[in-house]
Amino acid sequence: IDCLEAFEQDPATRGVVMVGEIGGTAEEEASEYIARQMSIPVVGFISGLTAPPGRRMGHAGAIISGSSGTAQAKIDAMKAAGISLCENLGRLGEICADVFK
Repeated sequence: IDCLEAFEQDPATRGVVMVGEIGGTAEEEASEYIARQMSIPVVGFISGLTAPPGRRMGHAGAIISGSSGTAQAKIDAMKAAGISLCENLGRLGEICADVFK
């Protein structure tokens, strides 16, 4: 959130790309902040969409607790915050070019 605040205050920043992964709640918290405080557009990407549910993926950041931390929970939070979602990383540049006009 500190980084998002710095981008929001930077007059040269025309947009932000937020890349996250499954596990934890940082992206969900950031989405709430974006909805409340950010006036510049944000494009979001969450990796781990194909990770099998209920399985540890090898590091502490991928631990999912209940419904928070799942790829779908993060995507839902981003959509609710008005973040433009990139679901295919190969299209990130195209989406950014469209959103950050």
